[in-house]
Amino acid sequence: MTPSSSETELFLATARAFLDQHATLAQQRALHAEDRPVDPKWWKQAAELGWAGLLVPEDLGGGNVSGSGLHDLAAIAELTGHTVAPGPLHPVSTVLAGLVDADNHADHAETIQALASGESVATWAVDEPGRSFDPSTPTLTATATARGCRLDGVKDRVEAGAQADLLLVTARAEDGVRQFLIPTGATGVTVRPQRCVDLVKRYARIEFDGVVVDDSARVGSVAQTQALIDRQSQVAMLLQCAETVGILDTVLALTIDWSRDRYSFGRPLGSYQAIKHRLADMTMWLHASRGITARAVDRAAARAGDAALWVSAAKSYLGEHAGPLVQDCVQLHGGIGVTWEHDLHLFLRRITLYRCLFGTPSEHHQAIYRHVRNEGPAA
Repeated sequence: MTPSSSETELFLATARAFLDQHATLAQQRALHAEDRPVDPKWWKQAAELGWAGLLVPEDLGGGNVSGSGLHDLAAIAELTGHTVAPGPLHPVSTVLAGLVDADNHADHAETIQALASGESVATWAVDEPGRSFDPSTPTLTATATARGCRLDGVKDRVEAGAQADLLLVTARAEDGVRQFLIPTGATGVTVRPQRCVDLVKRYARIEFDGVVVDDSARVGSVAQTQALIDRQSQVAMLLQCAETVGILDTVLALTIDWSRDRYSFGRPLGSYQAIKHRLADMTMWLHASRGITARAVDRAAARAGDAALWVSAAKSYLGEHAGPLVQDCVQLHGGIGVTWEHDLHLFLRRITLYRCLFGTPSEHHQAIYRHVRNEGPAA
């Protein structure tokens, strides 16, 4: 049975109320001032609201509201953008996207349930130092041993790397690219926190020096791994895009309100034609960003053949337009817009971070070109 729209509205209203109470901008500033990550209890509360298990089947401890877990997850991500909320929503959801699709997911059932309930946190260790986003060609190696594999190499820009209990690691093995689920505290794993432009997001460089894992750590078969990686990449990018839409919506609303309240030469700032034109352009960018993200979510939720194309289109479009939109809003606020006390820079920091993670706009332009060249344009 497909839940009614009223159930979806209630789910999102509850999430919005939770964020308004427990993830305010003032609370993000406090986390930064105290140099501490979000309290694990916060994520446990969010998981109890159903956020962590939206991509997980009910028999594994998850469930969704609308009938499409990816749509529900994107809606939650957009809501988090309104307050640039902390928490491991992105990495946990990305890891679960791979685990539930793996042909050996039964071997990881306990882990899936722990992640869906918020008892554990996992993250995807995929990026590597000095390289653009290319999950299909990792340099971290998995060398076969009598008991399983030995992992050697380095991952960086790993979200919540120092806070996670588990790492889903991409590695190059003799038979192809593989993924392994490894405890953060395993022998040979060294986690080094990295500085980040965002005030509350945490990232880490993770070094693997002779980390030995047995066959139970494998996620999916060698034939399936690339499909799992593609799915995880799509989920990771869509969450960024959806959250970015929430950020743009909030920032533009703040700026429109400011232009109505701020007077210049006896008139509201927003009454000047040049300002109206800029606000109209930004509104168009916001609607286009929301539209292309919604289309990408639709195609990925349907597991359509052109899903990757639409995800790249959304990632590149938002990467190109989100930053300039927020920068324009900063300029329209005048001098106060560039102060530490004003909240605009909190949103700009998150936008700037997401622009370069999981591929830059130019890299996704190239991906779109390759798709069109090889398979033809999307309908």
